[in-house]
Amino acid sequence: QVQLVESGGGLVQAGASLRLSCVASGRTISTTTMGWFRQAPGKEREFVGASRSGGSTTTADSVKGRFTISRDNAKNTVYLQMNSLKPEDTAVYHCAARPWATGQAMDVMSSYTYWGQGTQVTVSS
Repeated sequence: QVQLVESGGGLVQAGASLRLSCVASGRTISTTTMGWFRQAPGKEREFVGASRSGGSTTTADSVKGRFTISRDNAKNTVYLQMNSLKPEDTAVYHCAARPWATGQAMDVMSSYTYWGQGTQVTVSS
């Protein structure tokens, strides 16, 4: 069983930055694909980005150039650095773990087995 705990959310003004953290327990993330998803009020959960165990990352077009994913395997933690935040980035941000290779693209939500409870990010205009 893998537990994921996100932190770092908050209320910020447009243009500000935040760094979200996701600490995993129960399994090392060094061999695990870790993803970030977000869900805004009244909308479906959507892919933000992901980090493969080998270190490569991908981000959604909507956040490309503003958001960066990184990981610290020694701390069993994955990060989401969010810069130039916009009001439309307001959402609950969840991290997710995909311990086993599925052959699916990293943006496929159903391919992730474990999920955190999420952290709220609110961006005011």
